[in-house]
Amino acid sequence: MRFLRRNSADTVAEAPESGAELAEPLDKGRTVGKGKATPKRREAQGRRSGPVPPPPRTQREAFKRMRGNKVSKEERRAAAVERRQRMMAGDDKYLLPRDRGPVKAYIRDLVDSRRNLMGLFMPLAILVFVALLTPSLAVQRYATLATTFMLIAMVIEGLILGRIVTRKVRAKFPNEPIKGLSIGWYSFIRASQIRKLRVPKPRVKPGDAIK
Repeated sequence: MRFLRRNSADTVAEAPESGAELAEPLDKGRTVGKGKATPKRREAQGRRSGPVPPPPRTQREAFKRMRGNKVSKEERRAAAVERRQRMMAGDDKYLLPRDRGPVKAYIRDLVDSRRNLMGLFMPLAILVFVALLTPSLAVQRYATLATTFMLIAMVIEGLILGRIVTRKVRAKFPNEPIKGLSIGWYSFIRASQIRKLRVPKPRVKPGDAIK
């Protein structure tokens, strides 16, 4: 008990000393400085918002970030329309990776400047589908025969077109690594599409000379 009383007495005795040290008189006419300069408004906002996030790497990540920013439907719709228009105009920033670059643009011009039988591929497929739905066996037989000859002609035309385009592309871009199979397939896919549905839109008319 004496030990406890002595400690409490010592604590009481020490309290005024510590309080005395804290209660040192201050000069009322002097303002205590912060020790550093006051940050500007832009710096303070940057510290509150944190570092700038990196650009999105995938379309899903961009969509999630867009939803997090609470973009309105009108803004998203306007952005989609702008992307579609620029893609149809042939802007490399908005094209698919397979369509980017001056080589692919030159191939599209070569294909679009020609009148190809392969452009009838999709209408022919629709015609065959309708013919198969008819009950007449004669119509089905003639439609199948005509489709077979058309497909053979399209394959031959596609091979010839691929060789012509590959030769012209290698002459136009001698320093580019040109693969004949890739160029031929790209030309075939472009030529087999209906002209009005090609993406991006054709920049030349049929019959135009492409150098």
